[in-house]
Amino acid sequence: MKKVDDVDLQLLGLLQQDAGRSYASLGKAVGLSAGAAHERVRKLRERGVIRRTGVEVDPAAVGRGVLAFVMVDSTSWMGDSAPAFAAVPEVQEAHVIAGSASVLVKVRTASTEQLQDVLRRLYAIDGVSGTQATVVLETFFERPVLPAPEEG
Repeated sequence: MKKVDDVDLQLLGLLQQDAGRSYASLGKAVGLSAGAAHERVRKLRERGVIRRTGVEVDPAAVGRGVLAFVMVDSTSWMGDSAPAFAAVPEVQEAHVIAGSASVLVKVRTASTEQLQDVLRRLYAIDGVSGTQATVVLETFFERPVLPAPEEG
């Protein structure tokens, strides 16, 4: 796989900040023409560096204001259980982890009652032996993978 260069990193940072930004604006920010910026972004998509383009939504505005991280304990290897976790729509992310738990999931619900229901459904997944949920009271910040470059 071709290495990502400094211009690619700058483009990625700008796109994470605003994925709807025009190629002309991207090119100007990194010293390229609009066509050259478009070609760079196309190649980043082809290579899988850019996995998808999306819109950041305020969870509270769409009825998902309760955020919890759940440590999932198991009686067996959980590495093949991704489809079972993905089948729970409130689970935003699921990660096999090292440590005292087997899986870490990020869950968003409308209420703690709905969170309790999600925990019941997680418990029903084959191999799950326990859960420990931590409810988030306030999020200070969430960072993109790369910082946006400073424009000069």
